[in-house]
Amino acid sequence: MSCRADGGTVWHDARVGSTSMRRVVRAGVGVGTSAAAGVLTTFGLATYFARRVVTPEQHRADDAVLVDVDLDTTPPQITLLADAESTVPGRYGLWLPDGGHARVGKVLSHDEDRSRVTREVLGVDRGTLERGGARWNGAYYIGPPDAALGLPCEHVRIPGELGSLPAWLVRAERPSRTWAILVHGRAALRDEAIRALPLLRDLGITSLTVSYRNDAEAPASLDGRYGLGLHEWRDIDAAMAYAVAHGADDLVLFGWSMGGATVLQTLDRSHGAHHVSRVVLDGPVVDWGDVLRHQARLNRLPTPIARLGGALLGGALGRRTVGLREPLDLGLTDWVARADRLHHPMLIIHSEDDDYVPSGPSAALSRVRPDLVTYVPWQVAQHCREWNTDPQRWEQIVRDYLLSEGP
Repeated sequence: MSCRADGGTVWHDARVGSTSMRRVVRAGVGVGTSAAAGVLTTFGLATYFARRVVTPEQHRADDAVLVDVDLDTTPPQITLLADAESTVPGRYGLWLPDGGHARVGKVLSHDEDRSRVTREVLGVDRGTLERGGARWNGAYYIGPPDAALGLPCEHVRIPGELGSLPAWLVRAERPSRTWAILVHGRAALRDEAIRALPLLRDLGITSLTVSYRNDAEAPASLDGRYGLGLHEWRDIDAAMAYAVAHGADDLVLFGWSMGGATVLQTLDRSHGAHHVSRVVLDGPVVDWGDVLRHQARLNRLPTPIARLGGALLGGALGRRTVGLREPLDLGLTDWVARADRLHHPMLIIHSEDDDYVPSGPSAALSRVRPDLVTYVPWQVAQHCREWNTDPQRWEQIVRDYLLSEGP
């Protein structure tokens, strides 16, 4: 996920997007040209904001600056301008302007004024590591899994509602009837889930790392817009059906960020949900309304624009202005309010320092459903980068959960 968006508590009422919107515009015209211009400006900003939420990003801007590269030292190292991401401990991926990818490790030093940070380089998977712009990322590994980790990998196609969906199939060493289905987040790649594959194979679990509609490698939806999990769940349902048709009778669903929101919709809507025994969510969107309100505050958007943007996503007017084929009812994404609809044991790992998807709803869900939810708070990590900051701890928590007998 990388959108900057917002919403308000009234967004759950789809009626705000049509009738109420027309009333607002009429009211603006009635009070004069200046007020009407303000209304139109608010409407335009809200429309832009709402479109950002649901529009896949074709090209993402560089967000890291390499000021020095020295691959001849021991260890090899790079120096970057210091910011909230480049200074966080752990290991990360770095997408390079030529399409390449490098793996970056621990912090080695800071400048005296802490404006620059020097980190270890753990490998260059492809491309050229040189001074200039790059893009910091939580995807430490890049696929496919056989190239990234030496794991035997089959490239399979899942018959989906909109067409064929590519997936990586990594089988357990021995035949296994337990399969994990791994779902990446918004504007991310399947590579995000590679981190979990060695652990799952060690546990004797076959893994299916899937793509879904509007991924660069998957079919686009008719409107080319994200459904915030409200539509993508159908592709995960197709992946579950594929797994069952190929020998699985026990499914474990993994979801990162919007992938978590998609998994939660799948649990509620899929006829195959009875095959699911456990769920693991990392930095999940448990309530899209909360995420959007947070983004509004982060981007200093006025409350009226935030509320209007949410209304556009859920109303008839939004279908025309935002480009949605059908409205998105954000109320269906609030799993704290809808906690009684959940029936599957789940582990939620969520950093309290997540700057994109706040951990509050994850913690709240664990309080209202302690019978189902095992909640593990994290510190320091940015969004969906708990594994990056401490892979050993992350893997041990997931291992213990999957091997435990309780919920």
